[in-house]
Amino acid sequence: MLEDRVPITTERSFNVEWGTFEASAPVTLALELRDFMENETGLEYIGSRRQQLGDGGAIAQFKDAATGELIAVTSEEWRCKVVQRAPLDEACEFESSPEVDQGACRQETAQVPEGWNQPGFDDSAWPVATLYSSSDVQPKRGYHQVEWDPSASFIWGPDLKKDNIVLCRLTIGG
Repeated sequence: MLEDRVPITTERSFNVEWGTFEASAPVTLALELRDFMENETGLEYIGSRRQQLGDGGAIAQFKDAATGELIAVTSEEWRCKVVQRAPLDEACEFESSPEVDQGACRQETAQVPEGWNQPGFDDSAWPVATLYSSSDVQPKRGYHQVEWDPSASFIWGPDLKKDNIVLCRLTIGG
């Protein structure tokens, strides 16, 4: 329904997106969250002096466009499934020629479940989102442009640095 207008390959520490959509309750919010990685090693800036593990984190709030009423925020109510984690060994960060699924640069992947973003999908077996503070995530440009509701938290998988693709869902008004 909504897609980030900024390509994932654009270097940014924080990206702000706004959008509107029409929906009737119950509403399923489904987010495919991605941290930038040059390849499936999970590393950024491969071959440069800045070669490193990335770090994720996502925060969102949803308001009724007509009234401004807060409808949902990212919180412990969300369920999130990690579908790509890498590198499994942080020593990969220091390899001069890191290769996908070689040595310290192995990855762990899970199948993206069919229909995961549809209202009837059963996410009850998914873990609850892991919450992070803004000091954990350290967002920069863009984060302070938004007046965040105090109940909104950064969410991600259990490992802020190694979890690179995370599917998160919340159904509201059911």
